[in-house]
Amino acid sequence: METRDKQVLRSLRLELGAEVLVEGLVLQYLYQEGILTENHVQEINAQTTGLRKTMLLLDILPSRGPKAFDTFLDSLQEFPWVREKLKKARKEAMTDLPAEQEKMISDDSMRNLASTTSIYLPTSGFLEN
Repeated sequence: METRDKQVLRSLRLELGAEVLVEGLVLQYLYQEGILTENHVQEINAQTTGLRKTMLLLDILPSRGPKAFDTFLDSLQEFPWVREKLKKARKEAMTDLPAEQEKMISDDSMRNLASTTSIYLPTSGFLEN
């Protein structure tokens, strides 16, 4: 999962916990599409509340590969308002990303320059008699 998608899930974590019931179609769709394993589904279903189930899913999703976020969006058929909120947050993260990347590149360039640049002090290797 891309960094921006992880950030979107993190920033909307509490809202997702309050608005999404992962039991049923969401979990089964993610399992069907290979995002979750059978063990993941069992572990999530073993949680005692809907909130805990959703929070565990949100903990698992970022490590489930590059298609996890888009597949999660697809799984939210019963929650179109949540899907739209996630898409909007992702789009906003994409527009903010170039400035952040530029700063990161600039910072990295400065660090690389500092580590590869040394002060050259020429010394004479000649002894005068």
